[in-house]
Amino acid sequence: MLNDWLFVGIFFVVAMFLPAAAITIAGFLAPKKPNPIKNSTYECGIETVGPAWIQFKAQYYVFTLVFLVFDVEMVLLFPWAVAYNQMKLFAIVEGVLFVLILLGGLVYAWKKRALEWV
Repeated sequence: MLNDWLFVGIFFVVAMFLPAAAITIAGFLAPKKPNPIKNSTYECGIETVGPAWIQFKAQYYVFTLVFLVFDVEMVLLFPWAVAYNQMKLFAIVEGVLFVLILLGGLVYAWKKRALEWV
């Protein structure tokens, strides 16, 4: 039992040490030639005019969320599709039900015009 926790502890120490070592080594080896242009704020290479805080349409967020839902759907369905030949009927019915629920969400988003880029 103690040996199992010893491996977890070693893994934890290594997981903390490697990123810290990489950041420290990069800090020593990186060239340091600061100037006012390099130290200025960078926003897409264009100087800001007026206030930098502007409101975005909520539609952009809805579009992103719809994309995220269907992206996660693909991640969940890929292992299901790979093991399709080895599944029992219950697992296939669950997969089809999952796809139908997401298809219902797609139809709902389509009817609400959430997928139109305006």
